[in-house]
Amino acid sequence: MSTSRIKVAVHAEDPISRAGVVGQLRVQPELRLLDDDELDRENPDVVVLVVDEVDENVIQQMRRIQRSIQSRILLVPRRIDTQQLFDAAECGVTGVVRRLDATADKLTRAITRVARGGGDLPEDLVAQLMGTVSRLQSEVLGPQGLLATGMSQREVDILKLVAAGFDTAEIAAKLSYSERWIKKLLNDIYTRLHLRNRSHAVAYAMRHGLI
Repeated sequence: MSTSRIKVAVHAEDPISRAGVVGQLRVQPELRLLDDDELDRENPDVVVLVVDEVDENVIQQMRRIQRSIQSRILLVPRRIDTQQLFDAAECGVTGVVRRLDATADKLTRAITRVARGGGDLPEDLVAQLMGTVSRLQSEVLGPQGLLATGMSQREVDILKLVAAGFDTAEIAAKLSYSERWIKKLLNDIYTRLHLRNRSHAVAYAMRHGLI
């Protein structure tokens, strides 16, 4: 992000909610609220979406935002549960502030984090999310030999050896597989995770805490 003000659009299910959020944000010096006529000419950096809950209509709206203007989304729901959080994340949402907590300062901080490519979630939702992922790992993925990333332990072991600098022949020898099989498995990993090369694969593994 540049040092210029963050361009923000506010959408709400009712005009009173929209007016309240706009009134809070318009006086923030780091933000620039886009009026309806400006939205015809330029896209916002962040769309603040004020809703009651994440139902099918809201999901469709988030998908349209993601598909058409590709702005980042900050969701301000009256209520949200873990499944709805998953649904929102699939639509590109990286920030959530409950309406009960939506003070001007908290909204501004969340908008700034989201605009910079970060995330902002309530602590209790993060805890619920981690619990869900943990149960998914232990009850569903673990028995199939998979991790929460969708990778098998064997694939992670190969990436660890790649990160350590071993070439394909050395990895094959260490794991007692053929070199051809290791090459195939590496290509499968690159294709499935949209990775360009060995260095990109190592970076991916580091970001996701696999190595």
